[in-house]
Amino acid sequence: MKVCSVTRSNAVLAPVSLALAMTLGLGASSASAGGTIKIDDTKWVSVGAGLRTSFNAVEDAAASGKDYSKDFQLDSIRLYINGQIHKNIKLTFNTERQDKGGGDDDIRTLDAIAQFEFNPNFNVWAGRFLPPSDRINLDGPYYLSSWNFPLVQTYPSIFAGRDDGAAVWGDTSFGETQFKYQVGAFQGCADSGSCNTGANDEDNLLYAGRFTLNFWDPEPGYYNSSTYYGGKDILSLGLVLQSQSDAVGTVANQKDFFGWNLDGLMEKKLSNDGVVTLEGAYYDFDLDNASPVNSGGLVEGTSYFLQAGYLFPQHIAIGQFQPYLQVSNLDPDNGGETDKWEAGLNYIIDGHNARVSAVFGNTDPDNANDTNFFQLGIQLQI
Repeated sequence: MKVCSVTRSNAVLAPVSLALAMTLGLGASSASAGGTIKIDDTKWVSVGAGLRTSFNAVEDAAASGKDYSKDFQLDSIRLYINGQIHKNIKLTFNTERQDKGGGDDDIRTLDAIAQFEFNPNFNVWAGRFLPPSDRINLDGPYYLSSWNFPLVQTYPSIFAGRDDGAAVWGDTSFGETQFKYQVGAFQGCADSGSCNTGANDEDNLLYAGRFTLNFWDPEPGYYNSSTYYGGKDILSLGLVLQSQSDAVGTVANQKDFFGWNLDGLMEKKLSNDGVVTLEGAYYDFDLDNASPVNSGGLVEGTSYFLQAGYLFPQHIAIGQFQPYLQVSNLDPDNGGETDKWEAGLNYIIDGHNARVSAVFGNTDPDNANDTNFFQLGIQLQI
């Protein structure tokens, strides 16, 4: 059961729920099996967690310079906390690990959202969360079809695609077509933003909007997925626009940021219960010809990715196999084009909550030798 569309978790450890219930002064009977601690008719709290861990081997990346590196990696560990304090007001707090290098980690605030949700047509969020952006960013790593993000997205953010700001969003239907809008203002390249170069001395905000048409089944809520494993038939087209004045450059030579992309997803359950998934996106980023030195890590140029996958209907032991193929390209205007492809095999045990992925691929930058890589990843959510 989805308790909240923000974390999209569907269960909670009973001991955690019981501990929270005791902390809140509730009886054990208040901790329901669905993962929600009911406080009264309008108030509840839910807790969940997510884990992604992998083994990675990269060609010529060992210390010898000519052997495969062989590394186990904790890609992500998240704690999800959600609550409702009024029938129209919710609160979200999620955390994420940040690798500081040298085996040193930090736990950072991923999401911290005040949610005023009045009806499907109009809602207001404020705090730290994913701005209106491309589908793969709104998926997050846990709701992609692939194990890795394509190397295509360079929108401004503070951490893990998130930013501080506020947005209004909602959806409406025209016949069988759903229209969803998400529009907001965010920090972008200012103050503590990771792309802040000091050029934005007037503290201009980043303005972001996403507009989505769903021609088959709707995708309600702020977030989305790149696969529903046959639970929905999806034909979706999204347009994203982001803009910030004086975003990068220097105070003496300020440069504006403007980025846009088109993305699409088609997923169809076939008559044999197999599921075919096709996804792609095109991006264009403009930094007003800012020099790479003063671009705050953003990229001026274009990028794209294409991906195809198929979920076999047969259950093998406890899961189903889903092979996929992805190609992506990042082409900066100042040179250094990079092509990447990966072929993956997912073993889907419980949708996005339990899966194992094996990936083989190749990264080919213009200014360096291409390298092969292999990954074996495990993803769990509760």
